[in-house]
Amino acid sequence: MASSSDPKLAHRILRGLVIGLILGVLTLLAGPHVPVPLFLQDLLKHVGIAWSANGLELMRGVSTVLLDPFGRVFLRLLFFVVMPLVFSSLAAGVVQLGDPGRLGPLAGRTFLFFFLNMAIGVGLGLLMMNVLVPGDHLDPGTKERLMTEFGAAARQHATTHGAQAGLSLGIIVEMFMPANLVGAIVGTSRGAIGDVLPLILFAILVGVVGMSLPAEKRARLQSGLELVTELMTGIVNLALRLAPYAVPCLIYGVLVKSGLDLIVALGVFVLGCAGVMALHLFGTMSVWLRLWTNRKPGEYFKTIEEVIVTAFSTSSSNATLPAALENATEKLHISPSTAGFVLPLGTTMNMSGTALYEGCVVLFVAQVFGVDLSLGQQVTLLVLAVLSAVAVAGIPGGSLPLIAGLLITFNVPPEGIGIILGTDRILDMCRTATNVGCDLTTALVVDELTKKAAARKAGR
Repeated sequence: MASSSDPKLAHRILRGLVIGLILGVLTLLAGPHVPVPLFLQDLLKHVGIAWSANGLELMRGVSTVLLDPFGRVFLRLLFFVVMPLVFSSLAAGVVQLGDPGRLGPLAGRTFLFFFLNMAIGVGLGLLMMNVLVPGDHLDPGTKERLMTEFGAAARQHATTHGAQAGLSLGIIVEMFMPANLVGAIVGTSRGAIGDVLPLILFAILVGVVGMSLPAEKRARLQSGLELVTELMTGIVNLALRLAPYAVPCLIYGVLVKSGLDLIVALGVFVLGCAGVMALHLFGTMSVWLRLWTNRKPGEYFKTIEEVIVTAFSTSSSNATLPAALENATEKLHISPSTAGFVLPLGTTMNMSGTALYEGCVVLFVAQVFGVDLSLGQQVTLLVLAVLSAVAVAGIPGGSLPLIAGLLITFNVPPEGIGIILGTDRILDMCRTATNVGCDLTTALVVDELTKKAAARKAGR
């Protein structure tokens, strides 16, 4: 999915990232050797900035007082929409399914493979993050500075992680079904952001009940939910207009406070994510082809090469859909009915690259801030990443607030999303190609299984 409807915006954000990195590196290299005149120190002390007499400490103070607040405006706009966007988009996604019983075996196979596709993708991503541990490329001093910088949210983990480390049935019930739903959603302390888990369950329940409403009422419910989603998307787009200016401020501030090892950590993160997406697309999908079809993986991927390149270059699943439909029916010889059902639905629901990316981001930011997620929490993250990927489908830039919501759920400072914003364009291209390639493979597998089932039924 593209991160914005403006095709030039992603390039401007990437350019801002480069500018922020260059200025940050120059400050780290030259700053300690640049003396600060005494009169300037005295002048800036009056606005609350105090530092030792060198340029690096000066710019750290300027970042804290001037640049960081501007970056937080961008982040807070995203945080504003977390709760309503999660609820409206997920509930609408469930309602629009209608009555699953009417869709028959085709829908059952489709949704099963959608879930398997995304769950395997997230699982591979989390495995990669646990093996490479890119967040550990930051030294303990840097992590301590980051945790001090983002303060309260990081310390909140220390008080809650112990209770959640060993998940029990009672804890799971409290996580998903608190006694006070509204209190859990809005947060219990001043300035706190609430828990997303009960909101996700509530949205699913609303969607399931909404499916059983009479057609007219169901249509009104879906229209209302889609209106809320559209409004929240508008706020996201407003926030993204600030991104080309906020990203360099955020990256520069984090870099001058953490050091050059942050660049190493980001590089390992980007390469790891891109590599595991390629593994999922060309590895997992090859296994699927061997198990459920007679296609040879090499020939298959050569057949859909043009579609994958289109998805990679446009970063848009929706823009690639016409080419995918044409390829599916004319080159892969998938039944038009199957292609017409699976591919449009996959464009909005089967987001394995997006789910994989969300899981990796949460674990990376957690590693950066020294937050250790247990195995049980990572299993929960896998499920929530799949649900969030479905909810984010069709929403320009919608993955950002939903990733922030996942960070909040696991008591990781949501402001940490600013660390990876500049790399989003590159990985957006990779995850869109993964999404589209997996959509085509799912359509092929479902079509093959449907034809085999029909042949068995006809032979009876």
